[in-house]
Amino acid sequence: MDLPIDFATLRLIWWGLLGVLLIGFALTDGFDLGVGALLPFVARTDEERRMVINTVGATWEGNQVWFILGGGAIFAAWPFVYAVSFSGFYLAMFLVLAALILRPVSFKYRSKRPSPKWRSFWDWCLFIGGFVPALVFGVAVGNVMLGAPFRLDGDLRSFYEGNLFGLFTPFSLIAGLLSVAMLVLHGAAWLAVKAEPGPVMNRARTYGSVAGGLAIVLFAVGGLYVAFGPLGFRITGDLDVQGVSNPLRTTVEAAPGAWLDNYGLHPWMMIAPVMGFAGAVVGLVGLWRRSAPLAFGGSSVSAVGIISTVGLSMFPFILPSSIHPQSSLTVWNASSSHLTLFIMLIVTAIFLPLILFYTAWVYRVLWGRTSTAALKTNPDLY
Repeated sequence: MDLPIDFATLRLIWWGLLGVLLIGFALTDGFDLGVGALLPFVARTDEERRMVINTVGATWEGNQVWFILGGGAIFAAWPFVYAVSFSGFYLAMFLVLAALILRPVSFKYRSKRPSPKWRSFWDWCLFIGGFVPALVFGVAVGNVMLGAPFRLDGDLRSFYEGNLFGLFTPFSLIAGLLSVAMLVLHGAAWLAVKAEPGPVMNRARTYGSVAGGLAIVLFAVGGLYVAFGPLGFRITGDLDVQGVSNPLRTTVEAAPGAWLDNYGLHPWMMIAPVMGFAGAVVGLVGLWRRSAPLAFGGSSVSAVGIISTVGLSMFPFILPSSIHPQSSLTVWNASSSHLTLFIMLIVTAIFLPLILFYTAWVYRVLWGRTSTAALKTNPDLY
C-alpha cells in the first residue's frame, strides 16, 4: 500500500512528536511537581499552604494528560523502546507511579480533618509526589544517555541485566538533580504568576533563585561530562532509514564524546543548550525583578532547551545499550510499521489540536491569582 508520506519521514515526525509530548509534560505538569516540592518550604501556616496548593489544584489533573500521552506514544510508535524501558526500569517506574499516586490522595484527604499533624503529613506527601518523580525522571534520562544494560537475542527478545540501585550513578544523579532544579525553578515561577504578593511569593523567589543557579551549574557540569567523559554511541555501518524495524541490523559502537557529533554536523542545534542556559538566566532575572511573565517565560524556555539538548545530542538514538551496542534502539530501527505510524499521525492531527485548545480554554477560565482571603469565601478550594 502506497502512503503519501515515506517511512523515514514518518519516523522522524514521530521522533519529533515524542519530544513535543515530553516538553508538554515538563511545561505543564512540571510546575505542578515543582510547586509540590516547594510546598513545605515556601508556606509555613495552614492558610499559606492551602493557598499554594490551590495554585495548581484546578489544573494538575489535566496536566497529567501529557504524561499519559507520552507513555502512549512510546507504546504505539516505538514498541521496542516501550518493551525494554518499561520492563527494565520497572522498579523505577513503580517508584514514580507510587509517588504520583500520593498527589491525588493528598489533595483529597488533606482538608478532611483540622488536625495540624494530619495536614502536615499530607503536605509532606505532596512534597514526595513532586520531588521523587522529578528526581527519577532525570535519573532515567541520565541512564538513557549512559546506555541501558540490555541486550536483544536473535528473536528480538530483550534481556535487562541491571537493577534499581545501578541506575544511581554520578552522571545520572547529576541529571536527576538538574531535573529537580529545573522543575523547582519552574514551580517558583508559577507561584510568581499565581500566588498573591506576600511572604509565600518572597520565599518562592528565594528558593527559585537557588534552584535556577543550581540548574545552570548542573547543566554545565553535565555538558562537561558529556564532552570529556565516557558517554556516547555512534552508528558505524550502513543506515537503512526505510527498512523494517530490526535493531540487530544496525552496527553501533560505544564512542566517548559522540553525543557532540550532531553539533558539528548541524551547528543550528546549538540553539538548544543556549536556550537551556539563557532561559534559566532570564527566569532568575524575572524572579529578582518580580516580573512574573519574565520568570515563567524564562523557566519555560530553559526546560525546552534542556530537554531538546538531550534529544538532539542523542539523535538518532532513543535507547542505546551499554552492554551490547548492537542492540541499541534508534529512530530508524525501533518504530512501528509504516501504516501504523501513518494512521497514528492522522489521529494525532485531529486530537492534539483539540487537547491544546481545551487546555488553553481551561487556563483562560481559571486565570487569576489565588489568595488566602479566597479560602474563606470559596468552599470549593482545597
